[in-house]
Amino acid sequence: MRAVVAGAGKVGVFIAKQLVEAGVECVVLEQNERIIDELAPHNPKVSWHLGDCCELTTLENAGVASADVMVAATGDDEDNLVTSLLAKQEFAVPRVIARVNHPDNEWLFNETWGVDVSVSTPHLLTSLVQEAVSVGTFVRLLQLDKGQARLVEVTLADDCPAAGISLADLEIPRNATIVAVLREHHLVVPRGDTVLQPFDEVLALVTEDSEDELRRVLLAP
Repeated sequence: MRAVVAGAGKVGVFIAKQLVEAGVECVVLEQNERIIDELAPHNPKVSWHLGDCCELTTLENAGVASADVMVAATGDDEDNLVTSLLAKQEFAVPRVIARVNHPDNEWLFNETWGVDVSVSTPHLLTSLVQEAVSVGTFVRLLQLDKGQARLVEVTLADDCPAAGISLADLEIPRNATIVAVLREHHLVVPRGDTVLQPFDEVLALVTEDSEDELRRVLLAP
């Protein structure tokens, strides 16, 4: 697997380190030569490429055409959008992941700009806070497949209608899948005979059309 990361800031460098430790071939693009000179000796397994990630020639010289994943991780949303668009349209990178720096810009990070997955730290933190304090409320944790699929979480209340019923007996929507159940800090791998209990944390993959239907199945008649 080969990944190209745009931006050698703290986020980009951390991503690159994690990827190479996982055995992924990783190239980092950075337009500041001084930054590369400082970081390269400490990260010998990372390939470094000098240039502007918004320039077509830079991406071409860095071998983006052969990348499996492009990560636009600069501190500038405009740069991340342009990089994502070029990676997808000019080089047909299969998966483009973009960092959202300003939460008000998140609506821009979609397939129109070549983004498959966008990551907004403020929105992610908000979701995690909601997940920690909300019972009986669907919380969206992550968007996948260009927003067509979502990872959602709900903590079942003590009077939840789904409690005491096995997954096989619940009318789970066709386009929704229960992927995990967290119970008293332990992971329960969901199977047909898994019986839900009050205060279970249920994680599910849903489509936009199936989310409301699954909410009715798990939470209320």
